[in-house]
Amino acid sequence: MEKLEIFTPEQASVVNDAAAMSEELVSDFYKMSASQWRRLNYDIKTLADLAEEEIVYGPFAHVIRYEEKRKGRYLGSSVYDFYKICLQDHSILFTLRQFPDINLFPFTLYIVIHELIHVVRFCKFLQNFDASSEEKTAEESRVHRYSREILCEVRITGIENVLKFYDNWLKPLDNI
Repeated sequence: MEKLEIFTPEQASVVNDAAAMSEELVSDFYKMSASQWRRLNYDIKTLADLAEEEIVYGPFAHVIRYEEKRKGRYLGSSVYDFYKICLQDHSILFTLRQFPDINLFPFTLYIVIHELIHVVRFCKFLQNFDASSEEKTAEESRVHRYSREILCEVRITGIENVLKFYDNWLKPLDNI
C-alpha cells in the first residue's frame, strides 16, 4: 500500500475542533438531548487510525456500519450497529491544495456535519443504510441540503467558500 498523506498534529487538532462543533450543530439541528446523542453508536477517525479496508480514494469521508456485540453477552439481541466515520486525510488535503480559498476548519466542519447527518438518519431509521444506488444518490442530495441549512446559520470565517464548493449538490440530480 502506498504511503498516504495524513494530517499533521496541528491539522488533526483543527479537525478535532471541527468535529466537536459538528456534533453540537447536528445535535441541535435534530433537537437531540445530550443523553439521546450519547446513545448514537459512532466514532470519527482520521487516516492514521483507519484499517486498510476503510481507506478510499476520492471521497473526503465515508460511513461504515459494523455490527458490535455488547461485552459479556451472547444472545443475538445484544448485537447493535456501530458507525465509523472514516475521514480521508489524503483526499481532504489534496482538495485544499487545489482550492486555496478553502480552509481546513470550515471544510472539515462541513464534511463531518454531512457524515453525522447520515449517522443520525440511519440511527433514527430515516434512511436505510443498504439502500439502492438511486436512493443513495437522492439521500446524498438531501444530506447536502441539510448540511447547508445547518451551516447557513453559523458565522464561521471561510464557510461561504465551502458552501460555494458544494453548490453542485443542490442542483437537480440530472445536472450533476
